[in-house]
Amino acid sequence: MNSKIYKAHFALLGANLIYGANYIIAKGIMPEKINPNAFVFIRLLCCTLLFWGVKILFVREKVERNDFLRLALCGLLGAAANMLFFFHGINLTSPVDASIIMTTTPVIVLIFSFFILKEGITKNKLIGISFAGIGAIFLILYGNKAVGTSSFLGNLLVFFNASFYGLYLVIVKTLMNKYSAVTVISWMFLFGLIFVFPFAITDFNNTNFEAFTTNTYLVIGYVVLFTTFFAYLFNVYALNYVSPSVSSSYIYLQPVISFIMVSIYAYVLMKDQYAQDINLIKILSCVMVVVGVYIISKPPKKMNLKPQQ
Repeated sequence: MNSKIYKAHFALLGANLIYGANYIIAKGIMPEKINPNAFVFIRLLCCTLLFWGVKILFVREKVERNDFLRLALCGLLGAAANMLFFFHGINLTSPVDASIIMTTTPVIVLIFSFFILKEGITKNKLIGISFAGIGAIFLILYGNKAVGTSSFLGNLLVFFNASFYGLYLVIVKTLMNKYSAVTVISWMFLFGLIFVFPFAITDFNNTNFEAFTTNTYLVIGYVVLFTTFFAYLFNVYALNYVSPSVSSSYIYLQPVISFIMVSIYAYVLMKDQYAQDINLIKILSCVMVVVGVYIISKPPKKMNLKPQQ
């Protein structure tokens, strides 16, 4: 394994450590300090400026007129809807639940690829979809009865977030083959900002910035710089040297990091609201999802079930 492969794996590790910690870090200031809509607006505004800065300085690439509609759809799904549902979901539910539900993203990508890209589904993948789906659905429904910070509505919103993001990954595939990743993400964030603006500008204007503490700014900075900007660049860098299947396998780390972070908050920092967020049912749900995604990632068999043309 050469040094570039090692660096790619370190980049993936770093990105997923960032994502895993983000579940509880982002939740920490909502809704007391900032409304989820306003938080999404700040995230999109700052990252749009950052990515366009990178594009202007390093990537001189024009987009064909007939691709703007697809870029706008990517902005709607991959930025606006994805982020709004995630922030509203994590505002209501447990970081543990959210991190487990997000590991269903490869399953959702597979399902949308079947219907949109007409990609075949093997028997193994059908079994994997069933395992992961049962685990995710059970966890979402369990949010109605669970103690701690779990919530059925929050879990459902996080699942919608994963679904929109999975659909975005399928739609953006052809654009990524045609343009650089920086070009695609720059336009995607710009369109996402435009879509979010009508829903978030009032909440942003009503935000009491005078009540922000140093911790509030640090959390916002973490979400903008690390969870969005650096994590995305880490993933793009890694994909130059490893396959998408290797990259997606690192998503298994996110529930582990979330479990550790919640445990630290509950038993070290003595934040009692998180003390009951980890239990046997959630662990079993997590195992089902991980097993399902693992089965899906196994090499396909020769016989495929193909969708009707």
